[in-house]
Amino acid sequence: MAAVSDHGSPDSYRSPLASRYASPEMCFVFSDRYKFRTWRQLWLWLAEAEQTLGLPITDEQIQEMKSNLDNIDFKMAAEEEKRLRHDVMAHVHTFGHCCPKAAGIIHLGATSCYVGDNTDLIILRNALDLLLPKLARVISRLADFAKERASLPTLGFTHFQPAQLTTVGKRCCLWIQDLCMDLQNLKRVRDDLRFRGVKGTTGTQASFLQLFEGDDHKVEQLDKMVTDKAGFKRAFIITGQTYTRKVDIEVLSVLASLGASVHKICTDIRLLANLKEMEEPFEKQQIGSSAMPYKRNPMRSERCCSLARHLMTLVMDPLQTASVQWFERTLDDSANRRICLAEAFLTADTILNTLQNISEGLVVYPKVIERRIRQELPFMATENIIMAMVKAGGSRQDCHEKIRVLSQQAASVVKQEGGDNDLIERIQADAYFSPIHSQLDRLLDPSSFTGRASQQVQRFLEEEVYPLLKPYESVMKVSF
Repeated sequence: MAAVSDHGSPDSYRSPLASRYASPEMCFVFSDRYKFRTWRQLWLWLAEAEQTLGLPITDEQIQEMKSNLDNIDFKMAAEEEKRLRHDVMAHVHTFGHCCPKAAGIIHLGATSCYVGDNTDLIILRNALDLLLPKLARVISRLADFAKERASLPTLGFTHFQPAQLTTVGKRCCLWIQDLCMDLQNLKRVRDDLRFRGVKGTTGTQASFLQLFEGDDHKVEQLDKMVTDKAGFKRAFIITGQTYTRKVDIEVLSVLASLGASVHKICTDIRLLANLKEMEEPFEKQQIGSSAMPYKRNPMRSERCCSLARHLMTLVMDPLQTASVQWFERTLDDSANRRICLAEAFLTADTILNTLQNISEGLVVYPKVIERRIRQELPFMATENIIMAMVKAGGSRQDCHEKIRVLSQQAASVVKQEGGDNDLIERIQADAYFSPIHSQLDRLLDPSSFTGRASQQVQRFLEEEVYPLLKPYESVMKVSF
């Protein structure tokens, strides 16, 4: 058996979400340094507020805490936790070691969830703040794509069988609409986040009421002051020891919904790549297969689908955790939340970064799309041909029967012989249809089969998408 290795070494497992996929900024938000530095910041805010409200805390103690926010001895904290079997008290002692004058007032009146839960809420807020502009940027890139191809006809599919025509831009708007819903939901959840605040061991604020000798008003002021310092507009009035774990359900439900949207989009792209109508970016030196050098696999879209499946499953963790939180709190939430909250955000971050790369380099092959339309359009045009024949004096029933017979013959060529759809050639060769032979090019113009698709794209972008993206203009350095 090999010796125990350092967690950061090649001999130790590391989550691929951190080592391979997620962005440095998202990894930092969920890092130990950010977490424990925030704990110290929360202790400082608490001490400042308690001092302001009259507790005997000196300016010197406050300054000592301020000066050591980043002076974290992780080795000492690990040793203390091993000795005490308590992570928060390990860091209380570690902070106190570098702040000997302030050591006696650190964590005054607080419970572990004062730093643990409030830090989690700060992290959730900041992680959502990272995701929101990334999602907006993806929507913006896809909106550019949709606008440019708003009028490009393409074969629609229902049940993955040929259906009426749509346009490439209109299909893209189906993707954009789902992502816009995700953007709105992410923003709503972010804005609805409330601080746990200063509540004590079971949420009654009894310890703080004791500190302030029964002064109810000062306890409320303390709660509000720390909430304001943390940048939250409001705090929970009611908590147990923790903030309600329903919050985690709401946050991960929105992320799971985003995962579903991305999975659908990237599945569509993978199917279109198989049809050779559209491809994700493919680098000059990129290798599609170690065995088949000609291959151009949609590996980015496949990665998104793979990670999106993981993201969608993670919501089950907070659902089950919230359901088993007995009374004011049980600790069986802790280990689970350490994993699922971080993994959900790192996964969402990864798929948005990857989807941005895809959306900025999508390649469309109009000639392939046109050829597929030509294969299917003759059957779709039969109703228009019947109407034109009736207008030219023919019988609707006679024309219907003629086309039915010719359509069956053309279908046999396609299915039995592997040939092209020759229905139009058969119509052109049949004297019965001579009154409309000169109209066939117009009747078969693909743009006449796309309905209001291009107008829908324009209206959708102008009325729904661009207004939604406007708050993110400065981040994306564009104007809507």
